Amino acid sequence: MQHKLIYILLTLASVIAYGQVNLSMDADKSEYGNKDVVNLTILLELNGSDLEQQTRFQLPDLSKFNIIGSGSVTNTVIDPATNTLITQKISRIALEPKKKGKIKIGSVLVTVNNKIYKTEPFDVTIKEFVEKKPLAVNTSGEVYLNMEIEDREVYQDQPTIAVLKVYSRNMDNLRKVKNIRLPEQDNINVHAINFNKSEIDPSGTGNMASQVLAMFLVFPNEAGYIEVPAVSASLSSYSNKNKILSNKIKLNVKKLPEGAPDCFKNAVGNFKVSVYNASKEKAEAKKPLNVVVKVSGEGNLPDMELPKIAASPDYEIFAPKITTKVSPGSTGMKGEILANYVVIPNKSGAISIKTEQFAFFDPENKEYIDLGQKTLAVNAFSHDQILEARSTVEKVNEYTNNLLETVNTPVLKTTSFKVKEKSKFHWNILLTNIAILLGLFIAYLLFKTWQKKRTLVRETASPKPLGSVAETEKEIRELLKTDINDYFGYLENLKDNGEYEKFFDTLEELDQEVRNQYFQSTPGEFKTFLEKHKGSSIAEEYSSLQQKIQMEKYSPVKSNEALEELLKTIVNLYSQISK
Repeated sequence: MQHKLIYILLTLASVIAYGQVNLSMDADKSEYGNKDVVNLTILLELNGSDLEQQTRFQLPDLSKFNIIGSGSVTNTVIDPATNTLITQKISRIALEPKKKGKIKIGSVLVTVNNKIYKTEPFDVTIKEFVEKKPLAVNTSGEVYLNMEIEDREVYQDQPTIAVLKVYSRNMDNLRKVKNIRLPEQDNINVHAINFNKSEIDPSGTGNMASQVLAMFLVFPNEAGYIEVPAVSASLSSYSNKNKILSNKIKLNVKKLPEGAPDCFKNAVGNFKVSVYNASKEKAEAKKPLNVVVKVSGEGNLPDMELPKIAASPDYEIFAPKITTKVSPGSTGMKGEILANYVVIPNKSGAISIKTEQFAFFDPENKEYIDLGQKTLAVNAFSHDQILEARSTVEKVNEYTNNLLETVNTPVLKTTSFKVKEKSKFHWNILLTNIAILLGLFIAYLLFKTWQKKRTLVRETASPKPLGSVAETEKEIRELLKTDINDYFGYLENLKDNGEYEKFFDTLEELDQEVRNQYFQSTPGEFKTFLEKHKGSSIAEEYSSLQQKIQMEKYSPVKSNEALEELLKTIVNLYSQISK
């Protein structure tokens, strides 16, 4: 009886050793800091050829994480000591935590031979966590606008840059956002930088694709806490049209420092002021002059109060015509603003046309700069002095013009014969026309020469004999043949730079090019072609390589050494195929 019991125990031990299942799940560490990724590794080991995995891994509740990547690989080996088949399946999951604190990760379940196995639950601790910027509520539920302002503490009338982004899980929705309306409010001035859409970023906040829609400058014109209103846009589709809104942002607008000059108004930035006479004629008393006050620089240029021409009994001033030539800069709107005044001197002689005093605040150096007054010295002549200063030819021209203007015959319109003052011959126009004619003449000669050579080539060329179908197919294949060495060098650069997504896209392009050389559309057809023309070993290597590429492509953690080994295999195999 005792021998029978020992025999039974030994039999059970051999069965247990023969058919053993090991299932485990571990994290790469137990504590995580800011921006760390939680990497989970699930291992299933089957010792025995009669064990069959009947279900996939049933993951625990991971709602407190964002799944940012996953991948799996299966290895099969035979233990030489026991002659037992060992199958290992390894899965990796990369998680992004949504909040800090201690988070419990539950059990993974799997069914093998009608029996359920599970792992032990464990805790991970998230010590630090930076929440993503909240996205604005919208009416569509699928597309979100988000306004971002990095510098939220500025001086009054100092600009800050705002960026408008759109987020959606469906990339097609990003193309439907139109009619962007920038915020409007009395205590801010808004100027657009551009409405150029950026490239779509597929890995935005919360695994949503994102795209930059617009950039603009916000100039707060009063101190205190100011709320920038939401940016609105329309989401157009075939069925309806929804309005979506971005989030609102509060700015802390600091007061300008004390000690501002009396002439300071609201100019913030860095500016220069100049005044000049835009009239080409001599200044004459009681006749209008065009005087321009020019303000140039960078800051709140379109919104600031410009220096005016100061009043004086020596001249009369009329309201100016403002011309603005500005564009967005790095610290505000840059360019120039021209105020074109009409000034009429009230007397002859020396006259000083002065501007008002002008000062601005430089936020970079945190100081006020007083530019003072700018002066334009004008020597106004009387009407008699203007007449005396004219030459004999100018007097004759004026007399002739007056006669032709006042006396007009019914037969001939004499006003068309008026003599234009200061007319001259433009040598630049003449030389330009001569150069154009010479260029056209040279082009005509070159064209005739090329036409003659082409006629001679046609006459001497002998007809090319038509080859067989095989020769024609070989010739087409040579034309389609791609220099795969260029692909090898490009793949090496992508691997070294860590551009893994582009690396695998280029691999697919290389495989397509090589298959096109042999007129094969799919990898399965190409494998059959390789078996017939290159041998079964090459075909098996090709099939094995495609599996390795897919495993590395979807692996959550990319190893530079693994990609180096993969690239060597690719170079060796495709070099043999393209011989």
